[in-house]
Amino acid sequence: MINRVRELRKERLMTLETLAERAGVTKSYLSKVERGQSTPSIAVSAALARALGISLDSLFVDAEQLADVTVTRAGERRPLTPADEAGSRYEGIALQASTKRMTPFMLYPPHDAGPVPFRDHPGEEFLFVHQGRAELLFPSRSVELEPGDSVYFKATTPHKVRSLSPERATILLMICDDRDGPDTPHPHVP
Repeated sequence: MINRVRELRKERLMTLETLAERAGVTKSYLSKVERGQSTPSIAVSAALARALGISLDSLFVDAEQLADVTVTRAGERRPLTPADEAGSRYEGIALQASTKRMTPFMLYPPHDAGPVPFRDHPGEEFLFVHQGRAELLFPSRSVELEPGDSVYFKATTPHKVRSLSPERATILLMICDDRDGPDTPHPHVP
């Protein structure tokens, strides 16, 4: 994704400053993302995609790779964050699917969510706990989730997830971007 952000920004003749402003991030942070020195959260990735006028998936694959039917085998999921990431780790699913409204990920949340800021973004989220136990945290409440449990919520509600089981929980995360909704700035997102 690193070079995709730079490539897409340049295709649109945007300066680093313009894209940073439209995405609600700092110019220095965006520069770090483009140079591979920082991995953006899903919320920041969604804000970048929105500012670039593309689907979230387009940050991860070229348009030529998109297909009407996409099968992603378990061993073929593409890591979107480093394996040693202290925060949440993500794997892309169905990245090559074209014209979709939902973006699926496999999420492996950290055990300690304390240093992780609450995130929000336009659209909706659906989480399904595949393995382990997890806790979905909101500023005013939390929800504990067991294997087989799911939760659906407006992604504009600040949220974060942590693992409760000894191993990181394995969660199917579906994000439905509100492409028709108003642009929402994210001043709290780095």
